[in-house]
Amino acid sequence: MILVSVMYPGGADALPFDLDYYLKHHMPLVRERWTSMGLEKVEVVKASGTPDGSPAPFQVMALLTFRSLDDFQKAGAAHGKEIFGDIPNFFKGQPVVQINEPQSF
Repeated sequence: MILVSVMYPGGADALPFDLDYYLKHHMPLVRERWTSMGLEKVEVVKASGTPDGSPAPFQVMALLTFRSLDDFQKAGAAHGKEIFGDIPNFFKGQPVVQINEPQSF
């Protein structure tokens, strides 16, 4: 199992982010295209700040759980162009994508 974090930069100079479009159009597209390809869970989190009150480094993050790295790579190859091509409809910047291995403790 892997967890893919798609993080949209925030901070003091954050670019506008259309959360309504993201939640109503983009994320349903992600689910529709990738659920049959190994996407098991999706969680979206919106930053509300930092402990010291400064702007959060990322304004929105999508946490995508896939069965395997291979499933994520196949899903990206099949539909990545469409999904990543939709980003300019809600954010003019570049998201940071990170692949993580969940650890049990």
